[in-house]
Amino acid sequence: MGQLPNMMRAVVAEGSGGPDVLKVVERPVPQPKEGEILVRVKVAGVNRPDVIQRQGGYPPPPGAPDILGLEIAGDVAAAGPNATRYPVGTPVMALVPGGGYADYAVVHESNALPIPAGLSIEEAGAVPETYFTVWTNVFDRGRLQPGETLLVHGGTSGIGTTAIQLAKAFGARVIATAGSQEKCDACLRLGADIAINYRTQDFVAAVKEATGGQGADVILDMVGGEYIPRNYEAAAQDGRIVQIAFLQGPKAEVDFRRLMVKRLTHTGSTLRPRPPAEKALIARSLEDKVWPLLAEGRCRPVMDSRFAFADVAKAHARMDGGEHIGKIVLIL
Repeated sequence: MGQLPNMMRAVVAEGSGGPDVLKVVERPVPQPKEGEILVRVKVAGVNRPDVIQRQGGYPPPPGAPDILGLEIAGDVAAAGPNATRYPVGTPVMALVPGGGYADYAVVHESNALPIPAGLSIEEAGAVPETYFTVWTNVFDRGRLQPGETLLVHGGTSGIGTTAIQLAKAFGARVIATAGSQEKCDACLRLGADIAINYRTQDFVAAVKEATGGQGADVILDMVGGEYIPRNYEAAAQDGRIVQIAFLQGPKAEVDFRRLMVKRLTHTGSTLRPRPPAEKALIARSLEDKVWPLLAEGRCRPVMDSRFAFADVAKAHARMDGGEHIGKIVLIL
């Protein structure tokens, strides 16, 4: 590994709780194994799963480090056996199962992607987690088609801002929910056809009104709880509801007759525990179908704020506060 250091900075949660449990510690620089690359991290994205891990609710999958962080951008510092796609020095972004909040991180080369022309390194660090998640859930599982209507809950989150842009780029109509007029305006600027303030409007009634009573063909939901039965009401015939998180909790009382009468599909997925081979398939679809859109500027990560690596607790506090619009990143 040449002149690479033996030790590096890394962020772990010492216990479970608020942002104050996050600590910058020293850890050995990881060694890339078969098919893996070592990335010198320049930017790490901050995501809701990181917060849940910090709170004690999302332990790393087997084999992943306890270091937080699911997405990175930087340059290749070393390659393991049979890792040949990215020469040392190549700028890349990558989805990692953990270990992103560190000076160096390992990732299977198939889960790394080149940085599209015109995208800054900071923007690149804000892409992988949300784009992988939106693509596999909205387009693979949700089967969103041109001309259909997508309802996105949490339209100004990293996931939401990505879903709005990609759905519009592929010819869908988009309805987004958000918790303030400012956030609704941000959704509209991103291309949403309609933005619903869920604090002042009933999103079910608003969706039905906006669709002439038909409802949304695909619903991307990260709220859960009481939203689950309401999503069944807001969905169109043969609608697909894709669950990716449960901010209101994973349990609800639901009348499943709506699911039968409307022929609904309620599916969901998690991304982090999936093996590298499955994530590689998503990566190839993104590189083929979405990376040209990024290169052309038709889609772009919405950047909320940037924090120095040492200010990781402040970055998490920003996410905890819920006022952010788009992505929060750490600069190393």
